[in-house]
Amino acid sequence: MKTASERRELLKSVYQQARVCVECPLHETRTNVVFGSGNADAELMFIGEAPGANEDLQGLPFVGQAGKLLEKLLGEIGLERGDVFIANTLMCRPPGNRDPYPHELEACQHYLFTKLELIQPTMICTLGNFATKLLRGEPTGISKIHGQVEVRTVGPRAVRLYPLYHPAAALYTPSTLEMLRADFLRIPEILGMGPPDQPESQGASPEGLEEPPGQAGEALEDPLAHAPETPPAAQPDPPPADSEQLGLF
Repeated sequence: MKTASERRELLKSVYQQARVCVECPLHETRTNVVFGSGNADAELMFIGEAPGANEDLQGLPFVGQAGKLLEKLLGEIGLERGDVFIANTLMCRPPGNRDPYPHELEACQHYLFTKLELIQPTMICTLGNFATKLLRGEPTGISKIHGQVEVRTVGPRAVRLYPLYHPAAALYTPSTLEMLRADFLRIPEILGMGPPDQPESQGASPEGLEEPPGQAGEALEDPLAHAPETPPAAQPDPPPADSEQLGLF
């Protein structure tokens, strides 16, 4: 069993690898990798679809108007952005904010699952239709499933999965904002249920922790060391420093 400190260091190492990832063509058009940010020991994790233009420029998730609304709703239940961890199903912005392609999601999936394994959230709120369908593995739309908590195994971890409308959808639609706010108010109650029972394999094997994505068979490097080099043409612009990108480490 890893300590909180060890998990944080491993998460930093995964971030160093992700920031120069070239596993799908989105690396050719991104400005920055948007790994996610927040509390590395968060009980509550939010997962959206993909970075937008502002997120791509700053290397941080939910930094526009939707992010401000998310922070406001968190404040209404006694939480701050630094109490949670926020990420997306993709770490790079799809051109024109189009929907992610299957091969892009497949390339990013192991990063998302490793974040879950290292952060160990009790609860995941999926934001919007796309993230909800992907993590639930079913096509049911957000309008039918929002506000309904269930235990789901997402990658390596069982969590209390709680679908919510995306804050962007609530910005200019009062009725959607009302439903989103009502669903948000239930979050403390659901967190109070505690973590669900984990799959039997949970914690039985350190695979994926000792050897983060892309480094199978190699010893873990210093978490603050640079990730393996990529060809110069594939290098993105330098993203924010760890302290800015990852928040409360």
